[in-house]
Amino acid sequence: MTKYIVVSGGVVSGIGKGVIASSTGLLLKTIGLKVSAIKIDPYMNIDAGTMRPTEHGEVYVLNDGGEVDLDLGNYERYLDITLSRDNNITTGKIYREVIEKERKGEYLGKTVQIVPHVTNAIQDWIQRVSKIPVDETGEEPDVCIVELGGTVGDIESAPFVEAMRQFQFRVGHKNFALIHVSLVPDMHGEQKTKPTQTTVHSLRGLGLLPDLIACRLLVREPLLDATKEKISMFCHVAAEQVFGVHDVSSVYHVPLLLQSQGIVEYLRKRLDLGSVNITEKMVQHGLSLEKRWRDMTSGQARLFDSVSIVLVGKYTDLKDSYMSVIKALEHSAFRVQRKLNLTWVESSDLEPETQESNPAKYHDAWRAVVGAGGILVPGGFGSRGTEGMLMAIKYAREQQIPFLGICLGFQLSVIEWARNVLNISGATSAEFDPSTEHPAIVFMPEISRTHMGGTMRLGLRPTVFEKDTAGCSKVRKLYGGAGKIWERHRHRYEVNPEWVEKLTASGLNFCGKDEKGERMQVLELPNHPFFVGLQAHPEFCTRPLNPSPPFLGFVAASSGRHVLVEQLAFQHANFKPPHPVEAMIDEADLRRDDLPPITQAAGPGDTA
Repeated sequence: MTKYIVVSGGVVSGIGKGVIASSTGLLLKTIGLKVSAIKIDPYMNIDAGTMRPTEHGEVYVLNDGGEVDLDLGNYERYLDITLSRDNNITTGKIYREVIEKERKGEYLGKTVQIVPHVTNAIQDWIQRVSKIPVDETGEEPDVCIVELGGTVGDIESAPFVEAMRQFQFRVGHKNFALIHVSLVPDMHGEQKTKPTQTTVHSLRGLGLLPDLIACRLLVREPLLDATKEKISMFCHVAAEQVFGVHDVSSVYHVPLLLQSQGIVEYLRKRLDLGSVNITEKMVQHGLSLEKRWRDMTSGQARLFDSVSIVLVGKYTDLKDSYMSVIKALEHSAFRVQRKLNLTWVESSDLEPETQESNPAKYHDAWRAVVGAGGILVPGGFGSRGTEGMLMAIKYAREQQIPFLGICLGFQLSVIEWARNVLNISGATSAEFDPSTEHPAIVFMPEISRTHMGGTMRLGLRPTVFEKDTAGCSKVRKLYGGAGKIWERHRHRYEVNPEWVEKLTASGLNFCGKDEKGERMQVLELPNHPFFVGLQAHPEFCTRPLNPSPPFLGFVAASSGRHVLVEQLAFQHANFKPPHPVEAMIDEADLRRDDLPPITQAAGPGDTA
């Protein structure tokens, strides 16, 4: 029987439920258990695809093309698992399923209501998805972490809270545990418990009793014993069921912080984990995982050398817009044993208009770019800020600064080359100017022009390296020398096929293409320390103990040539793809046309 751990939140949203849920799952993996995860988002959207990055953070893309909440990225990275779009439940998905059943007559003429029909649909969904294998064992998970998004007490989350109340009886007491995350404000050195008392009282009134209370402190000071005792007294739990999560130097220390407070021992007793059959192989795998994680986190504290990266983006107001990019850089910095110094530059601040309207901001932005050890231009949609990105790319290319372009950054690298090497001054993307006479980037022919949802090129897709790249391509070496690689995509524009010949003849090297050789997917400049662009989003497949190859090469090159040489040799000998073998298939075998369009994933939220 699968064990379920529900993670809910109170007082305010965005206080770290995802990290606590992921950390709990990681700790359970260290004792040999197989762990899956589900994220519940109470909003009405079918998925996160049509949301602005500055509205809800990064849109995370899965192997199956699902566009989901960024917390699923946390789950995949921490737990080293591969999830599907069904691991992200939204109100929109549940209501659609219930309404479709009603239209088919499956409720036999009954009045369809929130209780029991919607709540049953939620429970059925969780039970079905929790049993899907998510790791290399191919076996049913032992534990499923269910994160309930939002805040207990919100109107929109009420059906999900009620579903969880019913679910605890459906699966049984020994198979259901609840972790409630609450804010403990620090007021001039005094830790206040009243918000936690109030949210736990509200939760109990809804029929859910927390087994563990995670007290989130937004300061460096740990939870005091006196505070723990007070929460224990007023929230009707034992002191051992209250643990503190204060700010630490890195989120990768959170699992060790929870472990030090006895969360594994408590869950072992509470969920009778001793009754779960764990093979000796899984036990040893768990011990190895714990050791490697401890080595990684302890190594961070002893780092003296640093690497300076400048991210030139258009959603820098909300850092969560680039969550996976940040994690890929962090993981790469861990590997090369460097402290990451990441500087954010709003791309529009590099443009001449800002020089006139705000000279100080303009000069600060360029000072950061000029002082960078490496320049990164990530993905995005729309024309806003792209001229500034182009200027940063030109600087990186001409000044021999390590550069990595992702999705939009890849496309802009092509445009920059066309403008400044081929001297086609009007070269641009059809996305920015549909009527342009010089479209270096064009709309993909198979993509819908009328619908945003479910119309992009999405999910895990193969890239084939050119035959003559085996000995000379840095990117190929970073992928272990493989002739074919797989990364996740999210785009609806591509390099103009009619321009490829003249771009290549002028020296722009497209070393990776799709299986037909028609779609340009990786570019690399051979006579440059590191100038690489990918149409895919390799940041979505990074892992703390297995960094994304392009990001690793980029950070290594930004740290120094000798560091890059070391990592090229290491990767060539040791790289292992993070994807399940069954997911790495030819593009012709992908059958997404069989899925209802609305479930596929949506389009971009940025229009400016």
